[in-house]
Amino acid sequence: MIAVVALGYEFLAYRRLAFWFDDDGDLRVQSGVIFQQERRLQLSRLQTVDVNRPLVARVFGFAALRIEVAGAGDSRADLQYLTMAEAESLRSEILARAAGLQHDVGEAPEAPLLVVPTKDLLVSLLLRAVTVLLLLLTVLIVVSTVVLNGWTGLFTVLLGGVPLAMVVTEFTRLYNFTVADSPDGIRLRHGLLQTQARTIPPGRVCAVEFEEPLLWRRRGWVRLHVTVAGLTKSDDEAGTEAVLLPVAPREVAEDLFRRVLPGADPGGVPMTAPVAQVRRRAWIQWRQLAAGADPRIAVLRRGRVTRRLQVVDHARVQSVRLTQGLWERSLGLASVHLDLPPGRIDAVWPHFGLQQCQELLGEEVGHMRAARASDKSTRWMRD
Repeated sequence: MIAVVALGYEFLAYRRLAFWFDDDGDLRVQSGVIFQQERRLQLSRLQTVDVNRPLVARVFGFAALRIEVAGAGDSRADLQYLTMAEAESLRSEILARAAGLQHDVGEAPEAPLLVVPTKDLLVSLLLRAVTVLLLLLTVLIVVSTVVLNGWTGLFTVLLGGVPLAMVVTEFTRLYNFTVADSPDGIRLRHGLLQTQARTIPPGRVCAVEFEEPLLWRRRGWVRLHVTVAGLTKSDDEAGTEAVLLPVAPREVAEDLFRRVLPGADPGGVPMTAPVAQVRRRAWIQWRQLAAGADPRIAVLRRGRVTRRLQVVDHARVQSVRLTQGLWERSLGLASVHLDLPPGRIDAVWPHFGLQQCQELLGEEVGHMRAARASDKSTRWMRD
């Protein structure tokens, strides 16, 4: 009975779904079974376009299109019940309209950049400190079941499978990770059970993070995370939606970085270290803390076990603020926050001297103003 009701609801949702482009070239979506709603997505503020194919949908030849635009509140639309050809055609039209081109120009050609080897992906997931700890915990729990009986033993066996399930889930989501370059943006494809194709248009990247876990350093591997408007932390519970590149040698990651943030050179940015009092506030990572900026980007370096280098586009910073907690105040320290759209990267320059923070804040405000005045990221192909 429940299955029949669910199928009936899905059928009604399919019949009520409608979408079209209005006179301004923006996308209108009408949906809803009990309560109907009509939404307008301003394509000049387009952030990403995804084509998702869950396992069941792949069996029946269907796909879903997710469109993200910048804006407050719910700024996305999910168009389901599309064939694969319809989804790809609609994605091409949306990207063309967002770029200011004729809607019938067809899909832009793409140039494959790289495919992450399956072996490298699996080894990288196993070599992370968190994975090693989870596996050790699993072994400990499984061994403990030898001396436990009854419901307690069953519970520990079930609990021991959780860490392994987390690794398997991430592996299936990032399987066959492919990156390609096209005039309408960077295209990402990945997934084993559920495939996902994402297009990030030019000029939409707010920040990029280089992540370098301890056990990856001998191999020279890094992972890239990215923040774009429209993708919130709650949308990324598995931690894979914000991955720009799951694992690659540093030179390969730097090449991809230069494509998503052209003109940015983190290595050429003059860096400032915190004052000596930081040793009493950040006991472990104080040697790695450094921050700096040039007219193009702001840079933060931190982390000891897992090193992180965050690069923020001045033009995408929403606001900048200085905070000072009680502990920081007692040491004459403060932190500068570069507020970005919700996402994977929290851009914070933590525990610098108060005067340092005031200077960094003043410089950042000037860089933000200049960057926004020269920003031409909308209608990128037409400019």
